[in-house]
Amino acid sequence: MDWKLDRSRPVCPQICEQLCVGIASGELKPGERLMSVREVALAAGVNPNTVQKSFEELERAGAVYSVRGSGWYVSEDTAAASRQFDGLVRQRIDGFFADMARLGINEEAAKKYVEEWKHE
Repeated sequence: MDWKLDRSRPVCPQICEQLCVGIASGELKPGERLMSVREVALAAGVNPNTVQKSFEELERAGAVYSVRGSGWYVSEDTAAASRQFDGLVRQRIDGFFADMARLGINEEAAKKYVEEWKHE
């Protein structure tokens, strides 16, 4: 997995996002063992505690599970990762519309801008 992190945003949610995308897209399969916390930390260039926190958050959401002494695995319930991913997308959309509102652009006008942008 290629870790593309934006240093202007908190890292933990980004790790969760990227893992959820991998699971929801099928890149990471149910039952597949994930890289270890240390491996992810090295690959992503972050603190292992941050990765551990991310894995634990995804475990609470039901997207991954741990096996003591063996590592972290993708849950058989891929819908959990999809739900987590949908929540992340909704947060981004809410943030977009909030940004537009701060610019004085209402929701309908923002949608129009998006439609025009898509067709450029």
